[in-house]
Amino acid sequence: MVDNRSLYLGPRIKRLRRELGLTQQAMAEDLAISPSYVALLERNQRPLTAPLLLRLARTYKLDMEDLAAEEGEDYARRVAEVLRDPIFSDIDLPALEVADLATNFPGVSEALLRLHGAYLREQQALAEQRVPGAEEGADPVAEARRFVARERNHFPDLDARAEALAAEIAEAGGAQEFLRKRGLRVRFLPPEVLVDTIRRYDRHNEQLLIDETLDAAGRAWQLAIHIAYTVMRSDIARIVRAETFASQTAATLVRRALAGYAAAALVMPYDKFARAAESRRYDIEALASLFGTSFEQTAHRLTTLGRPGREGVPFFFIRVDQAGNVSKRLDGAGFPFAAHGGSCPLWSVHSVFGRPGEVVTQWLELPDGQRFFSIARRVTSGGGRWGRSQVHGAIALACAAEHAPKLVYAEGHDPRSVPATPIGVTCRLCHRASCPARAAPPIGREILPDDYRRAAEPFTLGES
Repeated sequence: MVDNRSLYLGPRIKRLRRELGLTQQAMAEDLAISPSYVALLERNQRPLTAPLLLRLARTYKLDMEDLAAEEGEDYARRVAEVLRDPIFSDIDLPALEVADLATNFPGVSEALLRLHGAYLREQQALAEQRVPGAEEGADPVAEARRFVARERNHFPDLDARAEALAAEIAEAGGAQEFLRKRGLRVRFLPPEVLVDTIRRYDRHNEQLLIDETLDAAGRAWQLAIHIAYTVMRSDIARIVRAETFASQTAATLVRRALAGYAAAALVMPYDKFARAAESRRYDIEALASLFGTSFEQTAHRLTTLGRPGREGVPFFFIRVDQAGNVSKRLDGAGFPFAAHGGSCPLWSVHSVFGRPGEVVTQWLELPDGQRFFSIARRVTSGGGRWGRSQVHGAIALACAAEHAPKLVYAEGHDPRSVPATPIGVTCRLCHRASCPARAAPPIGREILPDDYRRAAEPFTLGES
């Protein structure tokens, strides 16, 4: 039972409203209060009383724990930490004033936190002088990647919850019927009706609207993502709340990653998927056909098989665009990918753009002798109708060479004797002297003059 104390949770209410895609007017109608009162609540000029807290939870089907969790003290702590920066050392900042700022002026506090975050990133960039391989501590993308890497991209609580939900969904006759029984109607509509939105939740009419031009795998994925964000909301929030992130953006990216993980676990339940992967020897196309998923979704799921006693082959996963930008990176195989700069152009992940639909395999050897087996293929997103652009990317899965015999792609090859392509992590960290694809000299090596001799390689390197 909720006590009668008054709570000031303005930033939390505002964030909740934005997550739900509601205006202040729409939230006011849902809660039977005025829009001006919602605005006052969000600015912490009115308390969130116990009855209103209950109404919020019931209206939006939220756990009381998510709403009532104390956040004010943490918010005040973050502001206080920022104000302890030496740049403010000559300003008298009593603790009471800092607490009042965080509690009563959340907008100003958020602006201060953002400005200070931008200041720190700029200072760090100047200090590092953009040295390749140096991870940016204040970079929210890097922070989110570090969080996922630390957990080895395996979240057992989400897998367990998703397996139970997948059984309920199967018993209900599928995701659409499962949602219908929960009072939600699913509609597939033309893109012009959705105004360039792939998925939209119409809370007022209890409808989930999905772009009708998506293929079967895309439709199933959007249904699973919605279930992850709603039915598994508390499970995801519990993981995010247990961590401290440098920015709200980093927390949002982690939350998005966890929702994707949960959706994959719903469509490809752990135990069933692990058994199928083993029996089909990690044939990605065969697994995709079995589970009704895309090649990329299936490959991504293969990186999450870390359940003790039921582990799969540990894979490294990367997705790049045609410019070499990395849009996703997951390391479960100990592959030393560079944090900054491009990867080795000799790796086939960069050459599959001109080979649509073809799975390209490659044995790789790093300068220190480590050997890996790589599977790469071009993937496409977008399209679905005339006039909508397609975006082409490339994904690769790589595992240590000793695991390759478990894969159908390496059948008949001996990892100890098969020829391998010599690659480096990135040109600035690779000291292979005889590389015709080198784009930059390695750190710590002198470049020899070519007045009298021009080698076949772009640079002739002095002794290290």
